[in-house]
Amino acid sequence: MAKHKKQLLIVTGMSGAGKTVASHALEDMGYFVVDNLPPSLLSSFWDLIVNSDDFTKVAVVIDLRVRRFYKDLDNEINSLEDNGTVQTRIIFLDAADNTLVARYKETRRVPPLANNGRLLDGIQEERRILTSIKSRANDIIDTSNLSPKELKQELANRFSKQHKQPFAIEVLSFGFKYGIPIDADIVMDVRFLPNPFYIPELRPFTGLDKRVFNYVMEKKETRSFYQKFLDLLKDALPGYIKEGKSKLTIAIGCTGGQHRSVAIANQLAKDLAEDYTVDLTHREISRYTRNR
Repeated sequence: MAKHKKQLLIVTGMSGAGKTVASHALEDMGYFVVDNLPPSLLSSFWDLIVNSDDFTKVAVVIDLRVRRFYKDLDNEINSLEDNGTVQTRIIFLDAADNTLVARYKETRRVPPLANNGRLLDGIQEERRILTSIKSRANDIIDTSNLSPKELKQELANRFSKQHKQPFAIEVLSFGFKYGIPIDADIVMDVRFLPNPFYIPELRPFTGLDKRVFNYVMEKKETRSFYQKFLDLLKDALPGYIKEGKSKLTIAIGCTGGQHRSVAIANQLAKDLAEDYTVDLTHREISRYTRNR
């Protein structure tokens, strides 16, 4: 039985047009990305990839930092496609000359082909060399008027199966006595809520226990707080996505990370999962369950 062809994205184009941003965006979409690969190594690279089940989405970034190899790119792509195991898709990133000049001046860098630091000469020479590969590109994206965030969204629209900016939420419960999570984006302190610790029959259990969960969530104070907190998050989350955030960690903390934070985190993860991809972690839970 013939093997299903794997797709190889080849990202190339003008220096300064956004290849680094594209590389990061593709990595966020789950692609295995290799940057600055000499074209002459494409076939050898693909031999390693094609027989491995570890790599299902692969992209390479090729630019004129490897100028003396770049002329081989057309031939290498033809050779890859002739072997019948790969379907190549070429993404060419472009931008107007005046935009590229402005970007180089802003970063105080020079194009790879600039002679004596003359920006426009270098840009025009690079454009001439890239004419052939641009003519066979499957996707040409002009980034002249795109911010990095907008370029990421454009790539997500084209190459993400969900056709939207990848975004995931981690809801994390924790205990303040063991330290605030250093990777948290939002920290909510719920130590003001009624504490099951002071109820002898609830103390040994965690917020995963139905009795503890109900004790926390059915309190009037909790119901009022939780609805306002959930509404706040639902209003804020689209803004994080718009700003290009790919993952948001929401940490819910109580004193020991055993009762209140676990219950609130459980309910929050359930409610947010109606609209988002959500992972749930209880950082301290093993402290209270390992010996039971």
